[in-house]
Amino acid sequence: MANNTADHPPGNSVAEGNHDGDFGVTMEELKSLMELRSAEAVSKIQEKFGDVQGICRLLKTSVIEGLSGNPVDLEKRHSAFGKNFIPPKKSKTFLQLVWEALQDVTLIILEIAAIISLCLSFYHPPGGNAEACGQAAGGVEDEGESQAGWIEGAAILFSVIIVVLVTAFNDWSKEKQFRGLQSRIEEEQKLTVCRQGQVIQIPVAEIVVGDIAQIMYGDVLPADGILIQGSDLKLDESSLTGESDQVRKSLEKDPMLLSGTKVMEGCGKMVVSAVGLNSQTGIILTLLSTSEHNEEKKAKKSKKQGPPENRNKAKTQDGVALEIQPLKCEEAAELEEKAEVKQVKKVNVTKKEKSVLQGKLTRLAVQIGKAGLFMSTLTVIILIVYFAIDTFGIQGRPWLVECLPIYIQYFVKFFIIGVTVLVVAVPEGLPLAVTISLAYSVKKMMKDNNLVRHLDACETMGNATAICSDKTGTLTMNRMTVVQA
Repeated sequence: MANNTADHPPGNSVAEGNHDGDFGVTMEELKSLMELRSAEAVSKIQEKFGDVQGICRLLKTSVIEGLSGNPVDLEKRHSAFGKNFIPPKKSKTFLQLVWEALQDVTLIILEIAAIISLCLSFYHPPGGNAEACGQAAGGVEDEGESQAGWIEGAAILFSVIIVVLVTAFNDWSKEKQFRGLQSRIEEEQKLTVCRQGQVIQIPVAEIVVGDIAQIMYGDVLPADGILIQGSDLKLDESSLTGESDQVRKSLEKDPMLLSGTKVMEGCGKMVVSAVGLNSQTGIILTLLSTSEHNEEKKAKKSKKQGPPENRNKAKTQDGVALEIQPLKCEEAAELEEKAEVKQVKKVNVTKKEKSVLQGKLTRLAVQIGKAGLFMSTLTVIILIVYFAIDTFGIQGRPWLVECLPIYIQYFVKFFIIGVTVLVVAVPEGLPLAVTISLAYSVKKMMKDNNLVRHLDACETMGNATAICSDKTGTLTMNRMTVVQA
């Protein structure tokens, strides 16, 4: 391709003195320009800017020597066009992880039982009624041991606190480790640019609008740009468009280069036109995060308002469908509405999905848990009936109102025994064993520089029996077969 770089006067090669004024093009104009493709983009550039060099002049950069690298100029570009940084999703705090760990049903039951037991352990019947109420709930006759009845409730609470803190700390350390590895990977990514007439490599986070970048085979574009010159340049845009065919880029037909795409053939030079959240990748990520946030809001709202919300929800979704596709008829809008509802349900289900083995073991644990729940309930009923027969029937003690806290203390102890039977019977260790083994696999894979964030990905890929691929790549079985002898 011809390199039309002679249009710049020598005094404007490194535009340093012209940075005092505003840039000749706004961020919104560049964003709208990058949304165009092929001939439409070429005609828009010719109509509004004349050519690519016209854009470079407005951005106060030189096609030959690039930017000056002056910190004041770079800061001005950051203010006008943004930084090449996409903020990561906000991580959960340690207190949020503690709150999530506290949502376990078994832990909630143990907490309630422990608090009731702890409160009632300090109660003693007044005066002479202590003899009529019988022994303490533990059946201990020694006064010193009866005064230490609070230890049981305190021990249960302490155990729950330990379990919650360990669970939250493990999740927090895993998230922190992933963030650290992700930032380290981002720091290692560099791009070749021209500054002050010298070809240098800078971290992708330091790229600004107006940089003249050199791209070649194997590069993944970290920002949007417009092609200045190219030689047999082909890009893989499947990450944005889903099309597996490589797209040829040229000044005459399609000079628009998008962030996130990969150079498959050739080389070239481009002027950076959009970075960070203003690039095409940043816009897509912003829309995705906004839609997820809206879905969470809708889910919370529907939970609060209950079933009557379904009518309003249908109207709202219908309105969204009509707003997106205003030319569709009513039947098509209804179909769109149903499709959206199904899609939202699928998204919600996907978030709660587990690995194959973990799901099977969880179902087995639930089935055994139902049997354990039946046995624990039966145990509590038998203990209560035995206590009533023994206390009021065999021993002949009268029912006294002031002894009610003592009776409640007995019932709480029976309830704790039932919960203990339930905890022992439910094999919660089955899914936990899978989690521990997967965590061990993740640590081994980390040594091979293979970063796995979701533990169940290891087990899911291990269960894969068939892998289907499209035209993008070719997979082999790593096995030779004789086809002709």
